[in-house]
Amino acid sequence: MSFLLLILIVIFSIVLIKAADMTVVSLRKLVRKSGIVGLSAVIIAIGTSFPELFVGVTSAVEGKPGLSLGVALGSNIANIALVGAGVALIAGRIVISEAIIKKVVWVSLVCGVLPYLLILDGNLNRIDGLIMVLAYLAYILSFFKGFYGSALKEHQEGVSFVKFFRRVINASDGKWKSLASVITGIALMLFSADTIVKFSGRLAQEINISTFIIGLFIIAIGTSLPEFAFSLRSLKDKESEMFVGNLYGSIVANTTLVIGASVLINPITSLSLSRYLLPGGIFIFVYMLFYYFVRTKKRLERWEAGILLVIYFVFFLIELR
Repeated sequence: MSFLLLILIVIFSIVLIKAADMTVVSLRKLVRKSGIVGLSAVIIAIGTSFPELFVGVTSAVEGKPGLSLGVALGSNIANIALVGAGVALIAGRIVISEAIIKKVVWVSLVCGVLPYLLILDGNLNRIDGLIMVLAYLAYILSFFKGFYGSALKEHQEGVSFVKFFRRVINASDGKWKSLASVITGIALMLFSADTIVKFSGRLAQEINISTFIIGLFIIAIGTSLPEFAFSLRSLKDKESEMFVGNLYGSIVANTTLVIGASVLINPITSLSLSRYLLPGGIFIFVYMLFYYFVRTKKRLERWEAGILLVIYFVFFLIELR
């Protein structure tokens, strides 16, 4: 029964990922046709974190906020030690300029550590959730400061969400098709996320482990697949800046938007600080190790990626012992 539940979680994780991809593509088409430039950029930024966001919000609504915490924290570790390292092993040496790293490395690290700092009082309340969501908003505004001119022009012209939906209502057949795809994608994400949360709870009972561990590894790895695919495509197109930006941007989204939204819905109380010491320590260690590797030689070698993968495997064994 446990194996069947695991298979079903994997299957619905794939459905969730495909639904997220369909939603992002259709949203971008709608926004592009409506002429709202700034909104399109935000959709691209949030898009790869849709799986974690929907699982996080659904688990919070269903009274399992520990699962959303596990997914977000686990995805951050997986992004560096599995996605970044795995792509390096497949693609070979990855050349990364220091300028690219410097643009996001410290902001991403601070956002990645933020939930661990807020946990120090043993709780994650709605104020903590608001702090994390505001941190993500600040990140988005600073990251897309180049779009301020377009956003101001849109505002002066009266382009708003109301006007956007008015344009959609007066849409052509192509826009109606994109709108239908968005609605279908959101419905599929809600359904698959709800199913994943329910099956994860049953699997945790079957094998007698916490839902936090299920989220930390099984679901976190599954929801990190979009980042893996995006990173491979970026390197294939020789766009290392997109590869780095995707990894660091996902870390920011997971630990601010995903956890923040979940905590706003359902605060987490009576947290055991010792439970988060190892995940927090591993995240900081692999993050700084990755940064050290790419900063010293401006590239990530296969043997360095291998070290990151070994660290993740050891972390997995320690958590499951």
